[in-house]
Amino acid sequence: MSLMRTKSIEQSIRDSDEPGHDLKRSLGAWDLAIMGVAVAVGAGIFSVGAKAAANFAGPAVSVSFVLAAVTCGLAIMCYAEFASTIPVAGSAYTYTYATLGELLAWIIGWDLILELLAAGAVIAKYWGIYLSNVFSLFHVDVPTTLHFGPVAFDWGPFVIVAIFTVLLILGTKLSTMVNNVFTIIKVGIVLFVIIVGFTFVKAENFTPFVPPAQPPAGGGSVLTQSFLSFLTGSAPAQYGVFGIFSGAALVFFAFIGFDVVATSAEEVKNPQKNLPRGIFGGLILVSILYILTTLALTGMASYKDLAKAESPSLATAFVQVGAPWAAQVISVGILIGLTTVIMVLLMGLARVLLALSRDGLLPRWLSATSAKHKTPARLQLICGAAVALIAALTDVSWLEEMINIGTLSAFVLVSVGVVVLRRKRPELPRGYRVPWSPVLPIIAAVLCFYLMLNLTVESWIRFVVWLLIGFVIYFSYGRRHARVGLMNDPVRSRLADTERR
Repeated sequence: MSLMRTKSIEQSIRDSDEPGHDLKRSLGAWDLAIMGVAVAVGAGIFSVGAKAAANFAGPAVSVSFVLAAVTCGLAIMCYAEFASTIPVAGSAYTYTYATLGELLAWIIGWDLILELLAAGAVIAKYWGIYLSNVFSLFHVDVPTTLHFGPVAFDWGPFVIVAIFTVLLILGTKLSTMVNNVFTIIKVGIVLFVIIVGFTFVKAENFTPFVPPAQPPAGGGSVLTQSFLSFLTGSAPAQYGVFGIFSGAALVFFAFIGFDVVATSAEEVKNPQKNLPRGIFGGLILVSILYILTTLALTGMASYKDLAKAESPSLATAFVQVGAPWAAQVISVGILIGLTTVIMVLLMGLARVLLALSRDGLLPRWLSATSAKHKTPARLQLICGAAVALIAALTDVSWLEEMINIGTLSAFVLVSVGVVVLRRKRPELPRGYRVPWSPVLPIIAAVLCFYLMLNLTVESWIRFVVWLLIGFVIYFSYGRRHARVGLMNDPVRSRLADTERR
């Protein structure tokens, strides 16, 4: 059946060397580890933990981070095995195409576009907001929003996306060098904040470590309760054991960077060794930073006091303990942190679209790469323009949870795909193998799906709408133009090649 047709691994690797559609291998394990840290350590480390502590888990938010890290780690093991076996662009989409079939591959590719486009727009928007905060803290009177009649234009997000779009077009290695410098600076700021934060810790703030479950303030609504609560008919609640899981579903946003790293597989030197090393090295460092930050946060300020704030963050905790000067350091740290996140997300989005278009599921002309720089210049411009305009002209708050649901759905299919590939192609050389397969991949898939169920009903409704749009595109264009299908139809294949040129 054409909907379940797969693309062989050998064909994927051959396509990655196609002249005019190929990328340059220039990244090492260190570059990948820094890339993972760059995209994971952003505004989330200063804000998402505080929100999860205030509204869901209390001091047990550190456990939420551990759960999210373990879930991500299990899924990343599966990514590492795939990436070392099929070292080409496309990440979860490419892996699913080789194992579970074209329709599921399209769905996961479409989900990755949602994740990366939404994350890029949200982070760019926040960058503009924090740029305004930094200007205010240092008494620089520069308006960051321009008004053209009824249209409000935030120039900050537009400018930062434009800068990194140009850098990415000029070369992955160049943009990675810039990324490495910014990442080292922001990790230094995070460590400074953690050390200072621990000097304000009070043991009583950790009690009760798991606050008793209670109805949410305002009673909650059907759309804002978790999908699991909706399915089971449970009344909306916060805190308690289930609050820890809801907190884990929220803070999972902090770990989205590592599937983005896998999208760069085609640009990695010696990918069988460097991909697993880089991915796991970055994940370990990020997990340590997050857990230390949340311990400092919940030790500094009571979760009840954090819950009273309109938008709780690490800066809120420092203000509550009488150290408002830390807000300046945190604001600068966030601004630098978000800068590198934007770059990695823009790169990941272009690589996923490159893989989809190279396979014919989207127009093939999109996958053309620059002869000089070996980067997908057309796609990078399109991605940059889309992210910049969404961030500059719209309110992106409704996109935030869409990032998590897109990521988790990809993790589920990649985890299942490892088991399938082991059975279908056991002879393939693998630079890394998930231990205790199929047990660990199945556990990873179940945990990721469980976290998906802990996202809100509203997020699931938007997710279904996004999938429906994807089905329309696939059945009206992608299925008929897919190169896997055209290989068995020489006439259509020649027409497709003519169209591409």
